[in-house]
Amino acid sequence: MIGTQARAIRAPLICQGDDLERIVVDCVLEAARSHGFEIKDRDIVGVTESLLARSQGNYVEVAEIAEQALELFTDGFVVLFPILSRNRFSLILKGLAMSRRHVTVMLSYPCDEVGNHLMDVDGMEAAGIDPHADVISQEEYRRHFGHSFKHPFTGLDYIELYTSLGVDGNVEIVLANDPLRALDYSKDVVVAHIHDRKRIKARLLAAGGRTVVGLDDLMNKPRRGGWNPEYGLLGSNQAGPTRLKLFPREAQAFCEGIHRRLFEATGKHVEVMVYGDGAFKDPIGKIWELADPVVAPGFTSGLDGTLNEIKIKYIADNELAGLPAGDAEKRIRAIISGKGNDLLGKEASIGTTPRRLSDLVGSLCDLMSGSGDKGTPIIHIQGYFDNYSSE
Repeated sequence: MIGTQARAIRAPLICQGDDLERIVVDCVLEAARSHGFEIKDRDIVGVTESLLARSQGNYVEVAEIAEQALELFTDGFVVLFPILSRNRFSLILKGLAMSRRHVTVMLSYPCDEVGNHLMDVDGMEAAGIDPHADVISQEEYRRHFGHSFKHPFTGLDYIELYTSLGVDGNVEIVLANDPLRALDYSKDVVVAHIHDRKRIKARLLAAGGRTVVGLDDLMNKPRRGGWNPEYGLLGSNQAGPTRLKLFPREAQAFCEGIHRRLFEATGKHVEVMVYGDGAFKDPIGKIWELADPVVAPGFTSGLDGTLNEIKIKYIADNELAGLPAGDAEKRIRAIISGKGNDLLGKEASIGTTPRRLSDLVGSLCDLMSGSGDKGTPIIHIQGYFDNYSSE
């Protein structure tokens, strides 16, 4: 009578140097013993990325960001399309501003790429602003909107916040949506956009950009502190007044290690992932949760690919229409058992969500663990791959 189950598992506080593989396996096995459930083949264990990064000591000081900015830029530069976030971007901007170069922060509008708004859309239209063409200075923004617009969840005026992070007034705010307008201010650009960064960097270079780097190109090699070779500063979080925690390194090897240890302890093949932000959108605040570069920086092979599912209600409304209940149930079980491995484009799959397994499972893990004080950074999922025909 029960399909998928997800359990949020508590863990001790993790410190740099801890054997996190062992700790995760011990926590899962102890949860199974104390709560009376069995570890099975194709169970899933998710571990939040912050645990792995903490165990690695993957932190940087903002002074290191300032040093790298000084190495890259001999004059002022543009920071293009950052998100509006204290946690995700304010310390990065602080570090860039500490270079004492002039920093032009070009914000997209009416909202950033993950849905944080700078203005009311109706107010933008009433002011006659064309988001496809207009470049708006900080002064023009204040003339149109004053200080009345605050982020609905944080209560912050992000233009005020980002300007305040400058050194001797070296941060200027501009609003625009055409990335090539950054070159009107400087040929040197830090692309802070998360999910379209590669395309934007290529366009800027083709249009005459000189030094064009992304946040993924900053802190992507060892310096004094942490680094991430693939994502750099992308996926970082504020970890103190002057320190950022980076996205973890070597997540794939970590997942394989836990898979191996769980098999040694239980004889079961358990899928494992490291997860960050889920990929979903808040319908009221309009915020898309995914501020990390990916949902899951590491996962075992059984979590690769997409779901291959039949839409039961579509079959019930068509092929099973008019059959007695018992016959209909037998028929749908037979259809599911014989569905094959590729339903892409087939009528039987109409209405299913063709998303990647790693994104779906990672989003479930993120929702289960939360981001506050629940203290459950490990998620155990059972029955995710079961269906109506499963015994």
